[in-house]
Amino acid sequence: MRSRPSVTDVARLAGVSVGTVSNVLNRPGRVSPATRERVERAIAQLEFVPSGSARQLRAGVAQSVGAVVLDLGNPFFTAVTRGIEDRLTPEGIALIVASSDELPSRESERLVLLEQHGVRGILVTPSSDDLDQYEALRRRGTPVVLMDAGLGTGFPTVAVDDVLGGRLAVQHLLDLGHRRIAVVTGPSTIRQCVDRVVGARLAVADAGLDPDEVLVEVPVPALNADEGEEVAHRLLARQEQWRPTGIFCVNDLLALGALRTLLRAGVSVPGQMAVVGYDDVPFASMLMVPLTTIRQPTHQIGWSAADLLLTLNASDAGADDAGRPAPEVQFAPELVVRLSSDPSRDPERASERDPERAPTRDRGPAQAD
Repeated sequence: MRSRPSVTDVARLAGVSVGTVSNVLNRPGRVSPATRERVERAIAQLEFVPSGSARQLRAGVAQSVGAVVLDLGNPFFTAVTRGIEDRLTPEGIALIVASSDELPSRESERLVLLEQHGVRGILVTPSSDDLDQYEALRRRGTPVVLMDAGLGTGFPTVAVDDVLGGRLAVQHLLDLGHRRIAVVTGPSTIRQCVDRVVGARLAVADAGLDPDEVLVEVPVPALNADEGEEVAHRLLARQEQWRPTGIFCVNDLLALGALRTLLRAGVSVPGQMAVVGYDDVPFASMLMVPLTTIRQPTHQIGWSAADLLLTLNASDAGADDAGRPAPEVQFAPELVVRLSSDPSRDPERASERDPERAPTRDRGPAQAD
């Protein structure tokens, strides 16, 4: 791995003193335009990034790690972050967390800030499939580990099989007899959304049906509860013969919003419309109508990503060094069936059928009349 370019390297290439480079970076008005231009060319050529922790780096390995996730307001990423922290804390390493808000431009800004801070590595949930910025970080000596991303990128990655997850969700709805299913998905730049829709379509094809006839794909600009509410309003406005009987949302926040709208409109869930989410965040089992969802091992994702990063640091090796393949870890998601899709999960109805059958934790309370 190439070492991080220093102020001394910039000064040597530009043929000026270290003090002049410092002035260009901090007090450009003190430097003549010609000299400033020469220094700026050297900075660009070396891909030099000023470090806010240069003193710490000179003293040894930085004792902080950065993480950029899609949305810190999403409980899924809160749990992932806890997994990261649990792996780093015993090593005496601090965690700096930032949110990209699902925006590639904001992600780039956060990555620059973390690099300037001098972190020993960055964990990131990509907001797009553009890998150039990660490659630039790696060239400059900052290891990068991708979380909840696709495999085969050339970067160390901890992933979940989202194609399988989408498949499980829609197969479940098909098994319950649904033949008109809305798939509420996010921006096409987010790989997880794309893979979950691919899995949904595969499930329909596996059943010998036409995905274009069974599925209604409904894209939304953001993966939050407000968008879920709006989508449900739009679906309810359809004529009854074209209205879906099942909704698969690519995360639990969207599903929460959809549930709120359906219940406020007096729609029986799951009697008139079934809802399936994705992530199994903590609130999913606590709703008035407990949410069927696809469970991801959130804590393990974060813990494993941090562990990969520490391994890279310990070996002082980049993911592509010496021709070695980048290490990859992939987890399998799990379908968790609750009342929002399956009426048999109503503990009162289950007791009527079988008095010996006790409700489990995942069934939760029955829907209020």
